[in-house]
Amino acid sequence: QEIRKVVQALEQTAREILTLLQGVHQGAGFQDIPKKCQKAREHFGTVRTQLESLKTKFPADQYYRFHEHWRFVLQRLVFLAAFVVYLESETLVTREAVAEILGIEADRERGFHLDIEDYLSGVLILASELARLAVNSVTAGDYSRPLRISTFINELDSGFRLLNLKNDSLRKRYDGLKYDVKKIEEVVYDLSIRGLNKEAAVGAGGEK
Repeated sequence: QEIRKVVQALEQTAREILTLLQGVHQGAGFQDIPKKCQKAREHFGTVRTQLESLKTKFPADQYYRFHEHWRFVLQRLVFLAAFVVYLESETLVTREAVAEILGIEADRERGFHLDIEDYLSGVLILASELARLAVNSVTAGDYSRPLRISTFINELDSGFRLLNLKNDSLRKRYDGLKYDVKKIEEVVYDLSIRGLNKEAAVGAGGEK
């Protein structure tokens, strides 16, 4: 009961962060990215407090006994942290960096930690979000962003191909990555057909 209460509070905070970040998909949202990321990071302060509280609700050595309770919300929080870091620097957040943002451990031996499969699931949710962002970037007239997203997602896909995924839900999610790659490829192809990728390349010359 106690665990459930904290998990519900975490889910609420995750929804608030998601609502905030969803704003980047709107036309004017691109100008506001730094402000939205800063606000999201403030919300992660609440997440850290809630996770601190969660740690006190069960014996430290029984993490996996209760893991199912918070597994889903933790994956969402990984995705949200990864999305913030991507929007800020267009890089993939490491598991250690996510653990730091969430105020938990990266190592299993040190108590309440970020399970590797939860981290990977969160990263795969990010891929779907970026596929959506690639489409919406074109609508907003930002033609270079889909090219950068395409490079990032292809590198991500190559990384996942090296893994031997035994977890069923993770495998299913990884299957979805193929569709994300395809969706982004279609956006990039469409830009090249319309000659807009050249324009994007020229525009991107002076910026990241």
